[in-house]
Amino acid sequence: MIGDALARVGLALVRAVVRMPYPWVRALASGLGALLYVVVVPRRRIALVNLGLCFPQWTEARRRAVARAHFRLYARSFFDRFIVWEGSEQRVREFVRLEHFERFEACRGRPLIVLVPHFLGLDAAGTRLSLQTRVASMYADQSNRILNRAVRAGRARFNDPVLLSRREGLRGAVRALRSGMPLYFLPDMDLGPRDAVFVPFFGVPAATVTSVARLARITGAVVLPLVARIERDRYVAAFHPPWADCGTDPPEAVARRMNAFIEQRVLEMPAQYLWTHRRFKTRPPGEASPYAAIGATWFRR
Repeated sequence: MIGDALARVGLALVRAVVRMPYPWVRALASGLGALLYVVVVPRRRIALVNLGLCFPQWTEARRRAVARAHFRLYARSFFDRFIVWEGSEQRVREFVRLEHFERFEACRGRPLIVLVPHFLGLDAAGTRLSLQTRVASMYADQSNRILNRAVRAGRARFNDPVLLSRREGLRGAVRALRSGMPLYFLPDMDLGPRDAVFVPFFGVPAATVTSVARLARITGAVVLPLVARIERDRYVAAFHPPWADCGTDPPEAVARRMNAFIEQRVLEMPAQYLWTHRRFKTRPPGEASPYAAIGATWFRR
């Protein structure tokens, strides 16, 4: 199949690139990201719509600068995935520093949800954490089987993690939590109106899943946020203080707390959040989609 052949060629090229000295990888990724900002028009428009909704007080020039930086960092994070998925264990430990791991250790013995917002370092953080302990995690399957196989192999390198397909819903996550495995969980995407509430994200109503509260209520889990940031030559994945009351608080309150926490982290590193996701595609009844005018033509500005 043509798609499989292209995927194999693409993977071979990426693996060749990440064998280069890292300053070369970083420079190549930055150039590629700058190019993608120009040619991948729909995703650029999505990023600019999101930034316009979240930061109307910014100038258009500032929003465009953040979007350009995001594309450059996105390309870098793509190459970096293959460093952590295929590099030596020592290389992974050096490349991704884990901060405040004592907060994770203090939660051992209880069901634990590691809450990981969609910052660009999330795969690096997940691989680094899997060096420390066995984890379960939920991911969306890739559309191409060759790429999907490579992604699953990369994420399954250390300590035999349990990889759960998002199509399974929460059943596998509940089983993992009840068995004592930490759950590496990414709950901050717009997955539609089902099991979601509208709560503010930078003042904009955003369909936010209630799965964190539901899992905590069912299993008694503690919620421990983990946020990864990209630095010049490495990643830093930092645990934040745990949230112990998510199983008793109303789901809407937990969703508000999660979005407020993510807002604070976005303000610390605005170019590193996943702005190319249609975070506001699900709207309250009667409200039009902010992405309605975005077409699928790549090269039209």
